[in-house]
Amino acid sequence: MPSLTRRMALKFVALGTSVAGVLSPRRSHAQASKDSAPPSFKSQWHNTHDRVWLGEDLWANPMENWRIVDGAAECQSFGGDRNIHLITHQLTNPKGEFQMTLHATRVKVKQKDGGFGFRVGIRSDLNEYRSNCFAKNGITCGVVDNQLVLGPQKTGLNMDEIPSSYRLVLTGEPAKDAYKLTLTVLDPETGTQHGVIVRNVPTQNVLGNIAVVNNLDAKIKGGRGSQYRFHEWTVGGDAFTVKPEQKFGPILWSMYSLSDSRSDEGFVMKISALTGPLGEKDNQTVELKAKLNDEWKSLGEAKLDTDAWTATFRIPNWNEKQSTPFKLIYREQHKDGSETVSERTGIIRENPAGRPLRLGALTCQNDYGFPYEPVANNLLALDPDMLYFSGDQLYENHGGYGIIRDPAEPAILNYLRKFYQHGWAFGEAMRDRPTLCLPDDHDVFQGNIWGEGGAKMTSGSTSSKGGYREPARMVNVVHKTNTAHHPDFYDPEPCKQDISVYYGVMIYGDVGFAVVADRQWKSGPERVETGSGRADHVSDPDFDTQKLDKPGLVLLGERQEEFLEEWARNWDGHALKVLLSQTVFAGVATHHGGYNGYLKADLDCGSWPQTPRNNAIRIFREAKPLHINGDQHLTTLVQYGVDEQRDSNWSFCTPAISAGYPRWWRPDEIGMPHENRPQHGLANTGEFIDGFGNKAYVYAVGNPEVGTKRNRYEKAHQKGSGFGLVTIDPKEKTYLIESFRFLVDATDGNADNQFPGWPVTIHQQENGGDNLLS
Repeated sequence: MPSLTRRMALKFVALGTSVAGVLSPRRSHAQASKDSAPPSFKSQWHNTHDRVWLGEDLWANPMENWRIVDGAAECQSFGGDRNIHLITHQLTNPKGEFQMTLHATRVKVKQKDGGFGFRVGIRSDLNEYRSNCFAKNGITCGVVDNQLVLGPQKTGLNMDEIPSSYRLVLTGEPAKDAYKLTLTVLDPETGTQHGVIVRNVPTQNVLGNIAVVNNLDAKIKGGRGSQYRFHEWTVGGDAFTVKPEQKFGPILWSMYSLSDSRSDEGFVMKISALTGPLGEKDNQTVELKAKLNDEWKSLGEAKLDTDAWTATFRIPNWNEKQSTPFKLIYREQHKDGSETVSERTGIIRENPAGRPLRLGALTCQNDYGFPYEPVANNLLALDPDMLYFSGDQLYENHGGYGIIRDPAEPAILNYLRKFYQHGWAFGEAMRDRPTLCLPDDHDVFQGNIWGEGGAKMTSGSTSSKGGYREPARMVNVVHKTNTAHHPDFYDPEPCKQDISVYYGVMIYGDVGFAVVADRQWKSGPERVETGSGRADHVSDPDFDTQKLDKPGLVLLGERQEEFLEEWARNWDGHALKVLLSQTVFAGVATHHGGYNGYLKADLDCGSWPQTPRNNAIRIFREAKPLHINGDQHLTTLVQYGVDEQRDSNWSFCTPAISAGYPRWWRPDEIGMPHENRPQHGLANTGEFIDGFGNKAYVYAVGNPEVGTKRNRYEKAHQKGSGFGLVTIDPKEKTYLIESFRFLVDATDGNADNQFPGWPVTIHQQENGGDNLLS
């Protein structure tokens, strides 16, 4: 067995490792520490109150399986490959050296001790630090069943009894045509060496993220492995690139809105700060400061909601005529009485009155494309005035490790962990501009929502059964984390189960935005019979879908219809209107799931139920708004018809940020009749009768390819992913609609950046059927 070298021992001392009895007697501990660089990271769990969130330098997989307990990070699961990534450090320099130490204690073993240790060289196809956190690779370096494991190599430990506590040390240094890894186990009290293993690996194999792992075998099922506590983790060396700016938290991100209240409160600014889940002894307030007259002024403190971990401020009579810097401040109280102050800064922009308003419109983030850099970077480059996320900020598969449906508390943590990827990807874009963010079906862990006014789902599929499957407490957390910062809701009275609502108005930049939830009151498909294997799908091309338009069915519900009637009449403070909801009120997809997956009709779209659909359009048609929506993973530009073709509003369904389940609109190949194809002559366009018998003029569609690429960004591009940009001009009464592909530079002016048929300019009058576009 190789011995612990003097050089290694010096490094261990510098990393805070006890190696008594190992160092040469000719060198003191003090001298060794002086000669070696201190660690660039040292965990602070010992000084942190008990809680779920492990710290701003770290990403835990999955978050809900970890706790800080009595000064250590403790895994709460017996499942395989529970890990903690250090997100500020990446191994990038194979000519450099590194050192890591870990003090671990075994808590409990079920059927098999899955061990613990490090993993290095973890990287995705992008080798980007956030995406690397979810990669399932890397070199395993740890202790399993009283053996040291370094990749495929194993060696026994030199001890009579299996200890419960270990000091694990991993060093790396360049070797000839390779990289040398040395893994050593020490007694944490005496520093006695119990084992060492050395392996040369290909240089490129160590590059990427590093992590600490509980149960090194990913195949160990949830109830079979072991649990460890990690007291201290230290990291250092010039092989690392260290970027403190990659910290995530304690304020993870923020979202704000600014709206003309049309009252004596003037413009009201609302902002939410989102933190990781903290503990009972942690500070649970956030302070807001604004820079007013060149001085920072406190605007008060807001208490964190301890389910949603969201603190929201409401500031009336905001000066909307100038941009104002802000700070959200969190003061973390440590166990020793010390305090760390963290700030999230940004700018509340001036109200863009008197000029066109540019809205970035986005939907649907399947995390195979995480962190969606082409879209996020294009948003920052284009610098829109405002952002709109129409739903599916997450999917059930986000981050792996499954979903927890109930009880409410673990379900909430499972949701929050997945939702945090949204802020991790788009937090910079949301920092300095108003954001409206609607929840949709996957946000509450359902394939579809047929909300039935908040009713509880009694049984059946989360894709084709009415009601909410998740506990109401969890649903309310979803609503709060997405919409707490929205302007005051029109009527905040909860619906069934005390589930919150979020429909209302935002008046900004001379534009009146109406937000509605087009699934929260919608009737479930079990109320009708589709003649198909799924209650929400009509697969028979000869099925008479008029049978599905039964009396008593609901789309928006009475409360939201009354709201839209009032909104349509009230023009105070704005000159142009936009309707924001989750999905399109037309059945503009012929194929679902697979390229040959034909469906005549999908009840999930807003084209069903037909009579409530037509009634809703008649209500908001009077206001002539553009309807902006998402959900379908298929970008379309459609004009609704109710009594006649093209007598109503235009709808822009935006591309998915990262399209998962694919859809296509291919009426030409299945022989659907059409009339009045637009002058551009593009296939699959013109006046159609959709699968529900509703009138729809399809002007443009962005049909995807079948996703085959290995690279996530190339695959997302193939699958029709991207984002929308709408320039709303209250003076000219126009909407310039652009639909950008995923993997483009949206600033370079290339015509191929957009899907076929875009950009398009719609005039306000066309949303009432007075058509100019041909």
